Amino acid sequence: MTMDEDIAHVARVMVPSLSAFRGEPVLQPAYWRRRLQRIQSEFRLTEMQASQIQHLLGDLDKFEAEKCAKKKVVGGQIRAPWRPRCC
Repeated sequence: MTMDEDIAHVARVMVPSLSAFRGEPVLQPAYWRRRLQRIQSEFRLTEMQASQIQHLLGDLDKFEAEKCAKKKVVGGQIRAPWRPRCC
């Protein structure tokens, strides 16, 4: 697999995997962050490849910030399992 293919693969599957299991990650953001940081540190990247990785890391930051914000909104409340999320 070439570096471009590896980056394209991460770009294609990372976001869907972050909410694929009932809105929860199949693979945690930390996994994707480590994988992208490894690519950054171990390979000489073109400007385009580096930009793509920065964009993907930004997507992870955004996902984690949104998840944190949702936890703050819900707070410590426990919802009844039969209650819809929107209520």
